[in-house]
Amino acid sequence: MATLSLFRHAKSAWGNPTAGDFDRPLAPRGTRAAPLMGRFMAEQGLEPDIVLCSTATRARQTLDLALPELNTKPEVRYTDDLYGAGPADMVKLLRALEETCSHAMLVGHNPGMQALALDLVGGGDDANIRSLAQKFPTAALAVIDFDDRWPDLAPGKGFLRIFMVPKALPKT
Repeated sequence: MATLSLFRHAKSAWGNPTAGDFDRPLAPRGTRAAPLMGRFMAEQGLEPDIVLCSTATRARQTLDLALPELNTKPEVRYTDDLYGAGPADMVKLLRALEETCSHAMLVGHNPGMQALALDLVGGGDDANIRSLAQKFPTAALAVIDFDDRWPDLAPGKGFLRIFMVPKALPKT
């Protein structure tokens, strides 16, 4: 069995017109949402073994704010391959994971994250699947369980266990 958490980067700032897309930092809303989602992950007992994170500034900052809230210290691998990645790119990264990894988390970007989740999900709560299909907002988290291991990852084989957006969580 394998668990995949898809964590979209938190809200980024657009205030600096000279900054390229890759270098955009988090907006104040993003700096509030990232640790909030980290606390939610900890409360749900989500304990990734490995985190693959985009090297884009907003993705790294999201992870930096969420990680201290987790109950574990996962191995973190930063990869340029997640910036602008489509579903096939992400599946390739996941299929290459060690079979000893039972829970992996990707920290990345849309539209790839949403497309990957929709490709992989074959079951789960109908309301969560509809919400996921409608929008995968910044700092949202999709948790998908598989009966198979990483090399056998295939479309429609996942069960959407959790789809959570920061707006649905109580502010602390």
